[in-house]
Amino acid sequence: MNYILFDSEVRTSLLPFTFTRPVGEIRVGILTLKEKWEDYLKTELSYETESYLEIKYSLVLREDNLFIDPSFLPSPELLAEIQAIAPETALFSNSTLVAYRSAQPKSEEMVRELQRKETGLDLIRIQNTWDIFSKNGVALQLDYKRITEGRKSAPIPASNRVICPENIFLEEGAKVEYSILNATEGPIYLGKDSEVMEGNMIRGGFALCERAVVKMGAKIYGPTTIGPYGKVCGEINNSVIFGYSSKGHDGYLGNSVLGEWCNIGADSNNSNLKNNYAKVRLWNYATESFDQTGLQFCGLMMGDHSKTAINTMFNTGTVIGVNCNIYVPGFPRNFIPSFSWGGASGFSTYHTRKAFEAAEVMMARRGKTFDEKEAAILEHVFEITKKWRKY
Repeated sequence: MNYILFDSEVRTSLLPFTFTRPVGEIRVGILTLKEKWEDYLKTELSYETESYLEIKYSLVLREDNLFIDPSFLPSPELLAEIQAIAPETALFSNSTLVAYRSAQPKSEEMVRELQRKETGLDLIRIQNTWDIFSKNGVALQLDYKRITEGRKSAPIPASNRVICPENIFLEEGAKVEYSILNATEGPIYLGKDSEVMEGNMIRGGFALCERAVVKMGAKIYGPTTIGPYGKVCGEINNSVIFGYSSKGHDGYLGNSVLGEWCNIGADSNNSNLKNNYAKVRLWNYATESFDQTGLQFCGLMMGDHSKTAINTMFNTGTVIGVNCNIYVPGFPRNFIPSFSWGGASGFSTYHTRKAFEAAEVMMARRGKTFDEKEAAILEHVFEITKKWRKY
Protein backbone atom coordinates (compact mmCIF):
# COMPACT_ATOMS: atom_id res chain seq x y z
CA MET A 1 0.00 0.00 0.00
CA ASN A 2 1.17 3.50 -0.87
CA TYR A 3 0.33 6.12 1.77
CA ILE A 4 -0.06 9.84 1.00
CA LEU A 5 -0.73 12.71 3.41
CA PHE A 6 -3.13 15.28 1.96
CA ASP A 7 -3.76 18.87 3.00
CA SER A 8 -7.42 19.37 3.88
CA GLU A 9 -9.34 22.56 4.64
CA VAL A 10 -7.44 22.97 7.91
CA ARG A 11 -4.41 24.15 5.95
CA THR A 12 -5.90 27.65 5.84
CA SER A 13 -6.63 27.72 9.57
CA LEU A 14 -3.03 26.65 10.24
CA LEU A 15 -1.50 29.63 8.40
CA PRO A 16 1.07 31.21 8.68
CA PHE A 17 2.84 27.91 9.43
CA THR A 18 1.44 26.21 6.32
CA PHE A 19 2.58 28.99 4.01
CA THR A 20 5.95 27.20 3.93
CA ARG A 21 5.09 23.56 4.65
CA PRO A 22 2.36 20.93 4.28
CA VAL A 23 0.21 20.25 7.34
CA GLY A 24 2.18 17.04 7.99
CA GLU A 25 5.37 19.01 8.70
CA ILE A 26 3.86 20.71 11.76
CA ARG A 27 5.53 19.67 15.01
CA VAL A 28 3.35 18.95 18.03
CA GLY A 29 4.50 16.78 20.92
CA ILE A 30 7.97 15.41 20.13
CA LEU A 31 7.51 14.50 16.46
CA THR A 32 6.03 16.16 13.41
CA LEU A 33 2.63 14.90 12.28
CA LYS A 34 4.29 13.11 9.36
CA GLU A 35 6.86 11.46 11.63
CA LYS A 36 4.04 10.15 13.83
CA TRP A 37 2.23 8.58 10.88
CA GLU A 38 5.46 7.14 9.43
CA ASP A 39 6.22 5.56 12.81
CA TYR A 40 2.81 3.87 12.91
CA LEU A 41 2.82 2.82 9.26
CA LYS A 42 6.51 1.82 9.17
CA THR A 43 7.02 3.36 5.74
CA GLU A 44 7.91 6.66 4.10
CA LEU A 45 5.06 8.96 3.12
CA SER A 46 4.66 11.59 0.41
CA TYR A 47 2.42 14.66 0.20
CA GLU A 48 -0.50 15.97 -1.77
CA THR A 49 -0.17 19.68 -1.07
CA GLU A 50 -0.18 23.13 -2.70
CA SER A 51 1.47 23.16 -6.14
CA TYR A 52 4.14 25.71 -5.13
CA LEU A 53 5.24 23.44 -2.25
CA GLU A 54 5.65 20.37 -4.47
CA ILE A 55 9.21 21.33 -5.47
CA LYS A 56 10.22 20.43 -1.91
CA TYR A 57 7.39 18.12 -0.79
CA SER A 58 6.66 15.76 -3.67
CA LEU A 59 3.77 13.42 -4.41
CA VAL A 60 4.41 9.73 -5.12
CA LEU A 61 1.45 8.00 -6.78
CA ARG A 62 1.01 4.28 -7.36
CA GLU A 63 -1.87 2.12 -8.58
CA ASP A 64 -3.37 1.81 -5.12
CA ASN A 65 -3.08 4.69 -2.63
CA LEU A 66 -4.39 5.50 0.82
CA PHE A 67 -4.77 9.24 1.35
CA ILE A 68 -4.69 10.35 5.01
CA ASP A 69 -5.39 13.73 6.60
CA PRO A 70 -2.37 14.11 8.94
CA SER A 71 -4.13 16.69 11.13
CA PHE A 72 -5.64 13.68 12.93
CA LEU A 73 -3.19 12.18 15.43
CA PRO A 74 -2.59 8.48 14.74
CA SER A 75 -3.56 5.72 17.14
CA PRO A 76 -3.58 1.91 16.85
CA GLU A 77 -7.38 1.95 16.59
CA LEU A 78 -7.45 4.60 13.86
CA LEU A 79 -4.65 2.87 11.98
CA ALA A 80 -6.63 -0.38 11.94
CA GLU A 81 -9.70 1.35 10.50
CA ILE A 82 -7.66 3.15 7.84
CA GLN A 83 -5.87 0.00 6.73
CA ALA A 84 -9.24 -1.76 6.41
CA ILE A 85 -10.57 0.80 3.91
CA ALA A 86 -11.65 -0.87 0.67
CA PRO A 87 -10.84 0.61 -2.76
CA GLU A 88 -12.90 3.70 -3.68
CA THR A 89 -14.03 4.07 -0.06
CA ALA A 90 -13.70 7.04 2.30
CA LEU A 91 -13.52 7.12 6.10
CA PHE A 92 -15.27 10.01 7.87
CA SER A 93 -15.46 11.26 11.44
CA ASN A 94 -18.68 13.21 12.08
CA SER A 95 -18.84 14.11 8.37
CA THR A 96 -15.17 15.18 8.29
CA LEU A 97 -12.96 13.27 5.87
CA VAL A 98 -10.18 11.32 7.60
CA ALA A 99 -8.84 9.09 4.81
CA TYR A 100 -9.77 7.56 1.47
CA ARG A 101 -8.44 4.90 -0.90
CA SER A 102 -8.11 5.67 -4.59
CA ALA A 103 -5.81 5.47 -7.60
CA GLN A 104 -5.74 9.27 -7.93
CA PRO A 105 -6.17 12.32 -5.67
CA LYS A 106 -9.77 13.43 -5.54
CA SER A 107 -11.52 16.72 -4.94
CA GLU A 108 -13.80 17.10 -1.94
CA GLU A 109 -16.84 16.70 -4.18
CA MET A 110 -15.46 13.51 -5.74
CA VAL A 111 -14.67 12.04 -2.32
CA ARG A 112 -18.31 12.52 -1.32
CA GLU A 113 -19.26 10.15 -4.14
CA LEU A 114 -17.11 7.31 -2.78
CA GLN A 115 -18.49 4.50 -0.64
CA ARG A 116 -18.71 5.90 2.87
CA LYS A 117 -17.59 4.58 6.26
CA GLU A 118 -17.95 6.41 9.56
CA THR A 119 -15.55 5.95 12.46
CA GLY A 120 -16.89 6.03 15.98
CA LEU A 121 -13.48 6.83 17.45
CA ASP A 122 -12.85 9.95 19.51
CA LEU A 123 -10.05 11.51 17.45
CA ILE A 124 -7.55 14.22 18.36
CA ARG A 125 -7.10 16.79 15.60
CA ILE A 126 -4.78 19.76 15.04
CA GLN A 127 -7.05 22.13 13.12
CA ASN A 128 -6.16 25.60 14.45
CA THR A 129 -2.85 27.29 15.16
CA TRP A 130 -3.59 27.40 18.87
CA ASP A 131 -4.17 23.63 18.92
CA ILE A 132 -0.43 23.24 18.41
CA PHE A 133 0.30 24.44 21.93
CA SER A 134 -3.03 23.66 23.63
CA LYS A 135 -2.91 19.98 22.57
CA ASN A 136 0.86 19.71 22.90
CA GLY A 137 0.63 18.01 26.30
CA VAL A 138 -1.50 15.14 24.99
CA ALA A 139 0.65 14.73 21.86
CA LEU A 140 3.86 14.85 23.89
CA GLN A 141 2.62 12.15 26.26
CA LEU A 142 1.63 9.89 23.35
CA ASP A 143 4.95 10.40 21.54
CA TYR A 144 6.97 9.85 24.73
CA LYS A 145 5.24 6.55 25.47
CA ARG A 146 5.74 5.26 21.94
CA ILE A 147 9.35 6.42 21.56
CA THR A 148 10.57 5.14 24.93
CA GLU A 149 8.55 1.93 25.28
CA GLY A 150 10.84 -1.03 25.89
CA ARG A 151 13.94 1.17 25.90
CA LYS A 152 16.27 2.30 28.66
CA SER A 153 17.24 5.92 29.19
CA ALA A 154 20.85 7.04 29.21
CA PRO A 155 21.93 7.72 32.82
CA ILE A 156 20.81 11.00 34.39
CA PRO A 157 23.94 12.67 35.87
CA ALA A 158 23.96 12.79 39.68
CA SER A 159 24.56 16.56 39.74
CA ASN A 160 20.87 17.14 38.88
CA ARG A 161 17.92 17.39 41.25
CA VAL A 162 15.35 14.99 39.80
CA ILE A 163 11.68 14.42 40.64
CA CYS A 164 9.94 11.37 39.09
CA PRO A 165 13.02 10.05 37.25
CA GLU A 166 10.90 7.22 35.84
CA ASN A 167 9.25 9.86 33.57
CA ILE A 168 12.55 11.22 32.24
CA PHE A 169 14.32 9.84 29.16
CA LEU A 170 17.72 10.84 27.78
CA GLU A 171 18.73 9.76 24.30
CA GLU A 172 22.32 8.96 23.40
CA GLY A 173 24.57 12.01 23.71
CA ALA A 174 22.06 14.12 25.68
CA LYS A 175 23.71 16.34 28.32
CA VAL A 176 22.21 17.82 31.48
CA GLU A 177 24.08 19.00 34.57
CA TYR A 178 23.21 20.90 37.78
CA SER A 179 19.57 21.43 36.84
CA ILE A 180 16.17 20.72 38.37
CA LEU A 181 14.02 18.28 36.38
CA ASN A 182 10.46 17.77 37.62
CA ALA A 183 8.49 15.18 35.64
CA THR A 184 5.53 15.02 38.03
CA GLU A 185 3.07 16.71 35.66
CA GLY A 186 4.43 15.26 32.42
CA PRO A 187 7.42 13.44 30.90
CA ILE A 188 10.76 15.05 30.11
CA TYR A 189 12.47 13.92 26.91
CA LEU A 190 15.99 14.99 25.91
CA GLY A 191 16.76 14.09 22.31
CA LYS A 192 19.99 12.85 20.77
CA ASP A 193 22.96 15.17 21.39
CA SER A 194 20.73 17.82 23.01
CA GLU A 195 22.03 19.85 25.94
CA VAL A 196 20.57 21.41 29.07
CA MET A 197 23.23 23.70 30.48
CA GLU A 198 23.73 24.35 34.18
CA GLY A 199 21.23 26.07 36.44
CA ASN A 200 17.95 25.33 34.64
CA MET A 201 14.53 24.64 36.11
CA ILE A 202 12.36 22.43 33.89
CA ARG A 203 8.87 21.17 34.67
CA GLY A 204 7.42 18.56 32.30
CA GLY A 205 5.96 17.79 29.94
CA PHE A 206 9.00 18.89 28.03
CA ALA A 207 10.68 17.77 24.82
CA LEU A 208 14.10 18.96 23.72
CA CYS A 209 14.68 17.52 20.26
CA GLU A 210 17.92 16.51 18.57
CA ARG A 211 20.85 18.90 19.09
CA ALA A 212 18.64 21.55 20.68
CA VAL A 213 20.05 23.56 23.61
CA VAL A 214 18.65 25.12 26.78
CA LYS A 215 21.09 27.83 27.84
CA MET A 216 21.88 28.61 31.48
CA GLY A 217 19.25 29.86 33.89
CA ALA A 218 16.06 29.07 31.97
CA LYS A 219 12.65 28.50 33.58
CA ILE A 220 10.52 26.20 31.47
CA TYR A 221 6.94 25.18 32.24
CA GLY A 222 5.31 22.35 30.34
CA PRO A 223 3.95 21.23 28.11
CA THR A 224 6.68 22.75 25.93
CA THR A 225 8.56 21.46 22.86
CA ILE A 226 11.83 22.77 21.44
CA GLY A 227 12.43 21.38 17.97
CA PRO A 228 15.74 20.17 16.48
CA TYR A 229 18.68 22.57 16.68
CA GLY A 230 16.62 25.11 18.62
CA LYS A 231 18.23 27.30 21.26
CA VAL A 232 16.27 28.74 24.19
CA CYS A 233 16.61 30.59 27.46
CA GLY A 234 14.53 32.85 29.71
CA GLU A 235 10.98 31.93 30.79
CA ILE A 236 8.91 29.68 28.51
CA ASN A 237 5.45 28.30 29.22
CA ASN A 238 3.35 25.87 27.15
CA SER A 239 4.95 26.75 23.80
CA VAL A 240 6.11 24.91 20.68
CA ILE A 241 9.16 25.89 18.63
CA PHE A 242 9.37 23.89 15.41
CA GLY A 243 13.15 23.79 14.95
CA TYR A 244 16.25 25.77 14.02
CA SER A 245 14.88 28.79 15.89
CA SER A 246 16.39 30.80 18.75
CA LYS A 247 15.02 32.42 21.84
CA GLY A 248 18.44 32.54 23.36
CA HIS A 249 18.07 35.20 26.06
CA ASP A 250 15.88 36.35 28.93
CA GLY A 251 12.27 37.32 28.23
CA TYR A 252 8.89 35.59 28.37
CA LEU A 253 7.29 33.34 25.76
CA GLY A 254 3.94 31.80 26.71
CA ASN A 255 1.18 29.84 24.96
CA SER A 256 2.93 30.47 21.67
CA VAL A 257 4.15 28.77 18.50
CA LEU A 258 7.28 29.70 16.54
CA GLY A 259 8.05 28.31 13.10
CA GLU A 260 11.53 27.47 11.82
CA TRP A 261 14.44 29.90 11.45
CA CYS A 262 12.94 32.46 13.84
CA ASN A 263 14.95 34.58 16.26
CA ILE A 264 13.59 36.34 19.35
CA GLY A 265 15.79 39.22 20.56
CA ALA A 266 16.98 39.57 24.15
CA ASP A 267 14.38 40.66 26.74
CA SER A 268 11.52 40.31 24.27
CA ASN A 269 8.16 39.39 25.83
CA ASN A 270 4.69 38.39 24.76
CA SER A 271 1.43 38.73 26.63
CA ASN A 272 -0.66 35.56 26.83
CA LEU A 273 -3.51 36.93 29.00
CA LYS A 274 -5.67 40.01 28.46
CA ASN A 275 -5.92 42.55 31.28
CA ASN A 276 -9.68 42.00 31.46
CA TYR A 277 -9.29 38.19 31.35
CA ALA A 278 -11.47 38.02 28.22
CA LYS A 279 -11.19 35.17 25.72
CA VAL A 280 -8.54 35.84 23.07
CA ARG A 281 -9.31 36.60 19.42
CA LEU A 282 -6.74 35.69 16.78
CA TRP A 283 -6.29 36.69 13.13
CA ASN A 284 -7.95 34.20 10.79
CA TYR A 285 -6.56 34.12 7.24
CA ALA A 286 -9.72 32.50 5.90
CA THR A 287 -12.18 35.11 7.19
CA GLU A 288 -9.60 37.94 7.13
CA SER A 289 -10.77 38.99 10.58
CA PHE A 290 -10.02 38.37 14.25
CA ASP A 291 -11.98 35.31 15.38
CA GLN A 292 -12.53 33.83 18.80
CA THR A 293 -10.20 31.06 19.97
CA GLY A 294 -12.24 30.25 23.06
CA LEU A 295 -8.99 30.43 25.03
CA GLN A 296 -8.15 32.71 27.93
CA PHE A 297 -4.42 32.14 27.37
CA CYS A 298 -3.05 32.64 23.87
CA GLY A 299 0.21 34.35 22.95
CA LEU A 300 2.30 34.66 19.78
CA MET A 301 2.06 32.83 16.44
CA MET A 302 5.19 33.51 14.36
CA GLY A 303 5.82 32.18 10.84
CA ASP A 304 9.15 30.93 9.47
CA HIS A 305 12.16 33.26 9.13
CA SER A 306 10.63 36.04 11.25
CA LYS A 307 12.76 37.90 13.77
CA THR A 308 12.58 40.50 16.52
CA ALA A 309 15.07 42.99 17.93
CA ILE A 310 15.83 43.30 21.65
CA ASN A 311 13.07 44.44 24.01
CA THR A 312 10.27 43.72 21.54
CA MET A 313 6.77 43.46 23.07
CA PHE A 314 3.75 41.61 21.72
CA ASN A 315 0.11 41.91 22.72
CA THR A 316 -2.06 38.91 23.58
CA GLY A 317 -2.98 36.94 20.48
CA THR A 318 -0.49 38.31 17.94
CA VAL A 319 -0.04 36.65 14.53
CA ILE A 320 3.18 37.30 12.59
CA GLY A 321 3.61 36.04 9.04
CA VAL A 322 6.66 34.71 7.21
CA ASN A 323 9.90 36.72 6.90
CA CYS A 324 9.01 39.63 9.16
CA ASN A 325 11.60 41.83 10.88
CA ILE A 326 10.24 43.66 13.93
CA TYR A 327 12.48 46.12 15.71
CA VAL A 328 10.72 49.40 16.57
CA PRO A 329 9.95 49.90 20.32
CA GLY A 330 6.35 49.58 21.53
CA PHE A 331 3.55 47.10 20.85
CA PRO A 332 3.05 46.39 17.13
CA ARG A 333 -0.44 45.53 15.92
CA ASN A 334 -1.91 42.05 16.47
CA PHE A 335 -1.57 40.96 12.85
CA ILE A 336 1.66 41.52 10.94
CA PRO A 337 1.55 40.36 7.29
CA SER A 338 4.39 38.33 5.81
CA PHE A 339 7.44 40.25 4.58
CA SER A 340 6.89 43.24 6.87
CA TRP A 341 9.71 45.43 8.23
CA GLY A 342 9.22 47.79 11.18
CA GLY A 343 7.14 47.86 14.35
CA ALA A 344 4.76 49.94 16.47
CA SER A 345 5.41 53.15 14.51
CA GLY A 346 4.62 51.51 11.18
CA PHE A 347 5.79 48.96 8.62
CA SER A 348 7.26 48.84 5.16
CA THR A 349 7.75 45.91 2.79
CA TYR A 350 10.66 43.59 3.58
CA HIS A 351 11.77 42.86 0.03
CA THR A 352 12.88 39.36 -0.88
CA ARG A 353 16.47 40.27 -1.74
CA LYS A 354 17.21 41.46 1.80
CA ALA A 355 15.09 38.74 3.37
CA PHE A 356 16.89 36.02 1.44
CA GLU A 357 20.31 37.41 2.38
CA ALA A 358 19.39 37.08 6.07
CA ALA A 359 17.95 33.59 5.57
CA GLU A 360 21.08 32.42 3.78
CA VAL A 361 23.33 33.57 6.64
CA MET A 362 21.11 32.14 9.39
CA MET A 363 20.72 28.75 7.71
CA ALA A 364 24.47 28.53 7.10
CA ARG A 365 25.01 28.94 10.85
CA ARG A 366 23.12 25.65 11.31
CA GLY A 367 24.90 23.90 8.46
CA LYS A 368 21.92 24.23 6.07
CA THR A 369 21.77 25.74 2.59
CA PHE A 370 19.27 28.33 1.45
CA ASP A 371 18.69 26.87 -2.01
CA GLU A 372 16.54 27.60 -5.06
CA LYS A 373 13.65 25.55 -3.69
CA GLU A 374 13.50 27.59 -0.48
CA ALA A 375 13.74 30.81 -2.46
CA ALA A 376 10.97 29.78 -4.87
CA ILE A 377 8.59 28.90 -2.02
CA LEU A 378 9.25 32.19 -0.25
CA GLU A 379 8.90 34.15 -3.49
CA HIS A 380 5.46 32.63 -3.90
CA VAL A 381 4.54 33.46 -0.30
CA PHE A 382 5.65 37.06 -0.95
CA GLU A 383 3.27 37.29 -3.90
CA ILE A 384 0.20 35.66 -2.32
CA THR A 385 0.48 37.78 0.85
CA LYS A 386 0.69 41.15 -0.93
CA LYS A 387 -2.99 41.85 -0.32
CA TRP A 388 -2.42 42.14 3.42
CA ARG A 389 0.50 44.57 3.10
CA LYS A 390 -0.94 48.08 2.82
CA TYR A 391 2.42 49.75 2.35
